[in-house]
Amino acid sequence: MPQQPRTVAENRRARYDFHLDDTYDAGVVLVGSEVKSLRDGRASIQDAYAAEQGGEIWLINSHIPEFHGANRFNHEPRRHRKLLLKHREIDKLIGALQRGGVTLVPLTIYFDERGRAKVKIALARGKKLHDKRASEKERDWKREQHRLLKTKD
Repeated sequence: MPQQPRTVAENRRARYDFHLDDTYDAGVVLVGSEVKSLRDGRASIQDAYAAEQGGEIWLINSHIPEFHGANRFNHEPRRHRKLLLKHREIDKLIGALQRGGVTLVPLTIYFDERGRAKVKIALARGKKLHDKRASEKERDWKREQHRLLKTKD
């Protein structure tokens, strides 16, 4: 029986700081102690981003803490991790990054139904201060609407 995808880490601030365009699901090249640490639910992608290096896409500045049971075979917590995408997707992302004005932001790290670690990344454009205020205003209004509808029943 296939299991449901399980989210390990989420970058909640990305939707506030960026306009998100296209999203992609990418595999991640990990070592054993990183997988065990992820299965414990310990990871952070708040300050992470993805970038192109040598014709490949890499996840940079994500933090997966050391797994205590791995002792001397442990990994470096903030190492660069290669993302696995199709060639067409890599070419499209590299082209978008070279045009400028966009960045690759990781949204979530999760385990898919087959138990493999995946990263959902998005092409994103930075929001200006007035855009952030508008989205905050909209979020507050939706919360107020929900509260009013709830008390009306």
